[in-house]
Amino acid sequence: MTGLIYLIPAALFLGLIGLAAFLWSLKSGQFDDLDGAGSRILFDDDRPPNPKTETKP
Repeated sequence: MTGLIYLIPAALFLGLIGLAAFLWSLKSGQFDDLDGAGSRILFDDDRPPNPKTETKP
């Protein structure tokens, strides 16, 4: 029973930390574009440029 004296405040503290992290992520725009990340994976930007189309100075 005395363990509850430590566990209840610890659970409340961890819950408040989780809530603060969630609110921070909302404010910083982490959830603004949910579909963009899913479609961005389909595009290949790592291909080297085509040497025939490059202009040389």
